[in-house]
Amino acid sequence: MKTKIQLFSVAVAMLSFVACSKDDIADEQDPVNQNPATGAPVETGQANTNYAPAFVGQTRVNSVQTTTPYQSTILNSSLSAPWGIVALPDGRFLVTEKVGNMRILTSTGTASAPITGFPTVNNSGQGGLLDVCVDPNFSTNRMVYWTYVRNVTGGTAIAVGKGRLSNNETVIENPVVIYASTTPASPTSNYGSRLMFDSTGNLLVTFGDRFSDNVRIEAQFASSSIGKVIRIDTNGNAAAGNPVISQPGARPEVFTMGHRNSQGLAIHPVTGDIWECEHGPRGGDELNRLQPGANYGWPVISYGIEYSGQPVGGGIQQQNGMQQPVYYWDPVVSPSGMTFYAGNKVPEWQNNLFLCSLTQTHIIRLVIQNNQVTGEERLLVGEGQRFRDIIQGADNALYAITDAGRFYRIDRQ
Repeated sequence: MKTKIQLFSVAVAMLSFVACSKDDIADEQDPVNQNPATGAPVETGQANTNYAPAFVGQTRVNSVQTTTPYQSTILNSSLSAPWGIVALPDGRFLVTEKVGNMRILTSTGTASAPITGFPTVNNSGQGGLLDVCVDPNFSTNRMVYWTYVRNVTGGTAIAVGKGRLSNNETVIENPVVIYASTTPASPTSNYGSRLMFDSTGNLLVTFGDRFSDNVRIEAQFASSSIGKVIRIDTNGNAAAGNPVISQPGARPEVFTMGHRNSQGLAIHPVTGDIWECEHGPRGGDELNRLQPGANYGWPVISYGIEYSGQPVGGGIQQQNGMQQPVYYWDPVVSPSGMTFYAGNKVPEWQNNLFLCSLTQTHIIRLVIQNNQVTGEERLLVGEGQRFRDIIQGADNALYAITDAGRFYRIDRQ
């Protein structure tokens, strides 16, 4: 089962940061029958560009279709713009609401009153109280971690907070900021802000490019948190074993760089690899397999174009020293929260990646083999919801939240 508190048996590999694919392991442990992709691609819309992919299968792969009967159930429809959700050890969930609330949800959808004690958030635009995760030792220390947007000199910035959930579950005790973005900006968008524990008990946090032309270039500077995935310990210090990036002033917490607006992180349940998704501009949404210290190119290379219709930078899609996305979408799907399915109720879903789509209002299912996408399916299209985050619960069902305040359970019939 994948949750944001799950630990995997790959600690040695993560500590050494050997950026290998572990293809042989994946081949042996992935199910043999994963619905071979035989249908036409699910995307039929016109692309924003005529850019050629770098390799076959990088975009618009053939479709797959789930054959196991499954159903979706709306458990709650009165949440206020939920953004992040995490499973608790007892099968319940913590969910954030952008306005600045956090609530506990039962597996049947009953929501608690708002938990108090959080700092003031700026929830304008894409801001607010955003992602949440719990300590791997939550059962004993009750520590909760979250990301939020706050007002600072020069605009707004993302901060990472932590505090203890009180025994009566009504208040966060002793909240503190353990890490804050190094670059404020005035736009209220492209915050990124997904938060997750890795297999070594350290935190991975995504920081967006903040949309502004004069700020986003800092995604290429290791001296800034803009456009980065950082890796810190639970006190906010750079985690031991982080990659060394050979740039002047490189921050030791930087794990990867060159990202635009990362809203999804997940760990493969077999290989332990860390996967990330991010929004492109007009086209060019990306799925990446993160390699420590790697540069993913934004805003130098992109499979999208500016909102004005002009090329991004020099209009190039490949450059030496910059990583290619495993997969990209054009037109955009605006991918958000994501999770690998590690359950057994729907065998054909095992080790598949499920991503939330905001603008195209569905849940994306991707079949991944040998670190390449081999099939794509769209689920819950008829719901018409901007899906924001998705996780797997203790019962092996998938649970998803939407911008409109719905809480879904997705499981075998």
